Amino acid sequence: MTEKSTTPEPAVHQKIDTSVPHSARIWNYWLGGKDNYPVDEAAGDAYTDVFPGIVTIARSSRAFLARNITYLVAEAGIRQFLDVGTGLPTADNTHQVAQRIAPEARIAYVDNDPMVLAHARALLYSTPEGATAYVDANVMDTDRILKAAAQTLDLSRPTALILSNILGHVATHEQARSIVTDLMGALPSGSYLSINDGSAGIDPVFEQAQNAYNESGAVPYNLRTVDEITSYFDGLELLDPGVVSVPLWRPDATAPAPQVIGEHGGLARKP
Repeated sequence: MTEKSTTPEPAVHQKIDTSVPHSARIWNYWLGGKDNYPVDEAAGDAYTDVFPGIVTIARSSRAFLARNITYLVAEAGIRQFLDVGTGLPTADNTHQVAQRIAPEARIAYVDNDPMVLAHARALLYSTPEGATAYVDANVMDTDRILKAAAQTLDLSRPTALILSNILGHVATHEQARSIVTDLMGALPSGSYLSINDGSAGIDPVFEQAQNAYNESGAVPYNLRTVDEITSYFDGLELLDPGVVSVPLWRPDATAPAPQVIGEHGGLARKP
């Protein structure tokens, strides 16, 4: 299948700081990617020295997202995706999973990290039938996100909003809920919300490692309780099995027996 870019290559507006570890680059390192620097590898290794299970969390999170997208396209008939907090491109990005099933799928990616912006061209290759675009915006700026996404997506039609490991970067749970409310409020009935984030109260070693990371000078990531993560879906119709540890969300039949980890998520439909 031939792919083509549907959006001009963006310019980098901010300098990439390679002196401080960055969560997107560390996550890329844990996923086996190469878009990271020695400072990120050092921070990633320091984290895994305390909590080796973070690699399982990173990879389980990615697999959860792929299963969500597969359901949305193949079973729910969704053809539009607003992926906020995209992170660095890796294997099986949202458009790749969606367009393998429905070549006409359209995806708007949102992030404001300069390194993600520098690599955004990897997110801008679409099937001829579909489209992809990259929006340079902060997750807090919901008005800008919606206005820019509307240039690629028809927001009067059902759309899947994806917030994967981004809400933990929002300082308070109340602010994070407000972001979800604003974005979902702009989408019509029949739209879906997919969220997964690091969860508190599951693994004390994970929490110890995360606290140490947050004190390292990197942008903090706040673990939230399962109840807090569940509250993001208030007013929506949660699909079975609800908000669960991500390996337990409709696992592949051929996968090893899933285990509970400190990463919870779910998928819900807007009535």
